[in-house]
Amino acid sequence: METLIAKCKSAKRPLVVAGCVPQGSRDIKELEGVSIVGVQQIDRVVEVVEETLKGHEVRKNKFIEILPINVGCLGACTYCKTKHARGHLGSYTIDSLVGRVKTVIADGVREIWLSSEDTGAYGRDIGVNLPTLLKAIVTVLPPDGSTMLRVGMTNPPFILEHLEEIAEVLRHPCVYSFLHVPVQSGSDAVLTAMNREYTVGEFRTVVDTLTEHVPGMQIATDIICGFPGETDKDFLETISLVKEYKFPQVHISQFYPRPGTPAARMKKVPSTAVKQRSRELTSVFEAFTPYSGMEGRVERIWITEIATDGIHLVGHTKGYIQVLVVAPDGMLGMSAIVKITSVGRWSVFGEVIETLNCIDQEIASINKTCQDETSACSTTCDACSCSKEADPCACGAQSCEQKTVEEATISRNDMWEDKTTNLIGWLLRKRRNHVKKREESEIVSRHNSNQELVCERRVEWGGIDRALLGGMLVSLITIVALVMHLGARVST
Repeated sequence: METLIAKCKSAKRPLVVAGCVPQGSRDIKELEGVSIVGVQQIDRVVEVVEETLKGHEVRKNKFIEILPINVGCLGACTYCKTKHARGHLGSYTIDSLVGRVKTVIADGVREIWLSSEDTGAYGRDIGVNLPTLLKAIVTVLPPDGSTMLRVGMTNPPFILEHLEEIAEVLRHPCVYSFLHVPVQSGSDAVLTAMNREYTVGEFRTVVDTLTEHVPGMQIATDIICGFPGETDKDFLETISLVKEYKFPQVHISQFYPRPGTPAARMKKVPSTAVKQRSRELTSVFEAFTPYSGMEGRVERIWITEIATDGIHLVGHTKGYIQVLVVAPDGMLGMSAIVKITSVGRWSVFGEVIETLNCIDQEIASINKTCQDETSACSTTCDACSCSKEADPCACGAQSCEQKTVEEATISRNDMWEDKTTNLIGWLLRKRRNHVKKREESEIVSRHNSNQELVCERRVEWGGIDRALLGGMLVSLITIVALVMHLGARVST
C-alpha cells in the first residue's frame, strides 16, 4: 500500500485510499494529505457511484458475486485491527440478501460467495443466525445446480452450536462442501494470548463433525507463526495438528505487530525464529498430496475463470477442488462432467466428458422458438384470411384451411398444381413440426436419463415422411404426363 501511495503522490494525481486498513490507521505517515474513504463510505468513490447511476454492476468476474452478509465482528483478537476499523457487528437482513441473490442469478452469476469477517456470527445482532440465512438462500437457488453457493470464512466459536444445521446446508447439491475455518495455532496457550475464544479441542470438534457429516468435505485453515510468547513446544503442537488433519489449504503467515493492537505491546519472538518456523511449517504443508487417488474419477465442475496460464479454464468440484481443463472460453459460466486425468499439488487436471448446461440451453431454445412461431402464427393467420394472394400460410393448415378462390378463370391444370403445392407445403410444415417435437422429446428424455447429448440424430421414416414422398412423386408424374400430352399435340 505504501508503495502505491508513493507512486500516486509522485505523479501528482488526486488520491483516495479506501478500505478498512486506512480507516483503522489514520495516523500512518504515508496517509498524510490523502483522502480516506472508510468501509461504510464507499459511496464517495466516484467511479463506483457513476457506474451505479448508469445501472452498471461493478463486478470483476461476471460469473462470481461476492456478497457481504455483515460488517464488523464480535471478536476482540489481540492482533487484529478489524474491530478498530469496522466496529461492532452489523448484519444485513435476510430479505435484502435473498433479494440480492435473486437479482444476481437473473444476471447470469454462477457462483455466490458469502463474505464476512466471520460468517458464523451473522445475525446475532438482529435476532437471527447463519443457518436461517443459508436455508433461505438455498431455496432460491436454481434447482438444476447452475448457480453454486460458497460459505465464507467462519471462526469456530459461533458455529459450534449450529454444526449439524451447517452440515445439512453444506450437503445441499447447490452448496460447495467447503469451509474456511482459521485455527491460527495448535496451542491453547497461544490461542488464549490471541483472545480467540475457543480451544484446540473445540476446533477439532468443528472439523471432525463437518468431515463426518458432509461427504467430500474440504476445510481450509490459517496459521500465524511466531505470535508473541509462542514457545518451541507451542509450535510443535501446531505442526502436530496440521500433520494430523493434512488440510488441503493452509494460509501461513508470520506475525506482524499492527500499531494500536494489544499484541503489538507483547514481547516478540525473535524474527529469525519466526522465519524458521514459517519455513518449517510450509515444508510440512507442501509435502502433503491431498488429491492423490483422484485420477480416473468422474466429477461435476462449475467453470468460472480463465487460468493464469491462459490455456486452461478453472472449474471447481462440489468440494471446491480446483480443476483445470482445456476448453473454449465459451464454456465459462457452464457446468460440466469431467474425468480427472492427473493431479498436482494445488489442483487437478480434467477432460470434459459432457457439458451439462447445453441440454438446458437447447430445451430453452426450442421452447423460445415455439413461442416465437406461435406468436408469428396468430399474426400471419390474420393476414392470410383476407389476403388475395395464394401464398401458403406460415402457420400450417390447421389454422388457415379455408382459402378463397383467387380467380374464377384459373385453368384446371393450374388449380391442380396449386393444390399439389399446397399439399406439399402442408406436409412439409407437418413434418417440420413433427421432427421438432420429436427432437424436444429426445432432448428431455436424454436429460432425464443423464445420457450424453448427441448432436447428430438419425431420423426414421414415419407416416408423414412417406406421405410427403408420395406427394412429390404424384407431382412429378403429373408434370411428366402434361409434358408428354403437350408433345403429342404438337406432333399431330
